[in-house]
Amino acid sequence: METEFVHCFGIKKTILAGLSLEELRELLKPLPAFRAKQIFRWLTRGVRSFNDMTDISCTVREALEKRFSLYSSVISQRLSDSDGTVKIQLTLEDGGTIESVLLSDGKERKTACISTQVGCAMGCVFCKTGGVGFRRNVSAGEIIEQFLHLRSIAAFSNVVIMGMGEPLLNLSALREALDFIVGGNAIGVADESLSKRRITVSTSGIIAGIHDLADNGPYIRLAVSLTTADEAQREKLMPVTRTNPLPLLKKALMYYQRKTPKRITMEAALLRNINTSRKHADLLAEFAQGLDVVVNVIPWNPVAGLRLEGVPLQEPDKAESERFIAALQRRGMNVTTRFKKGRSVAGACGQLG
Repeated sequence: METEFVHCFGIKKTILAGLSLEELRELLKPLPAFRAKQIFRWLTRGVRSFNDMTDISCTVREALEKRFSLYSSVISQRLSDSDGTVKIQLTLEDGGTIESVLLSDGKERKTACISTQVGCAMGCVFCKTGGVGFRRNVSAGEIIEQFLHLRSIAAFSNVVIMGMGEPLLNLSALREALDFIVGGNAIGVADESLSKRRITVSTSGIIAGIHDLADNGPYIRLAVSLTTADEAQREKLMPVTRTNPLPLLKKALMYYQRKTPKRITMEAALLRNINTSRKHADLLAEFAQGLDVVVNVIPWNPVAGLRLEGVPLQEPDKAESERFIAALQRRGMNVTTRFKKGRSVAGACGQLG
């Protein structure tokens, strides 16, 4: 059967990354089923070429090379920070580019940060991606390929959907990709360290998407980029607020938490002299009432040229951030602080694009 396979070449190469084991078995006929399983396991490890599949004969590897491609995207840039962060830029088949990041917490735990859109339509004034504008959604396969490209660099056990774009505006592709990553017939079978509880999706506050997640899953961790609970100010910082106002966002989060038992992370990107006062801490604490949340404070990661009403944005100093955190804690809030990782390669939160 392998001889028959070797002498049966196709014209257009099919992309293998993102195919399930069953799809591979069907596609690779007349190869025996165990060959499909070998290839699938190599793919889930992020193998870079067919030649790296060392338990498959050279003849079959050459035939695979002629008939198939592993990926539709290529790593067009790779940058590394001294803190362990690795950022890659992927060039897609149509020439579009996205960025993905591999983060390290210094304790050998690594996290993959994945993008869901080429650019972003949300226009958050403190985010570099918002200035790029929206080009298109990425496909489920392109989401999976980011995962696999990062996996070829290093193993990781956590995934955050916090890269370029608004994930809840590309939820169907994200669902399909996560089914491959942690579904019953995909990477999760080959790697038990991966599970839905280790995956977090971050939204700017798309109410319809939060309801969709609550009703239909996937039941992963939810983070909301709140930044401020002062609605007038949030509308200036995050235009999404105009169509997704805070009162309705709060109702959506309460609905989500009634449907799922999961704690929600509320992310607050701190901007010097803009959203760090005691008043802002009180408003955030009041917004959180009735919800099981942890507040993730993120001192703004500088991006040249970003402004609010003509005034350049600035990172808060340490004392300003600490006062804000203390004010939240006095209100009984559970607070964590995002580490400053990947700044030198523009791989930190808000710097992609």
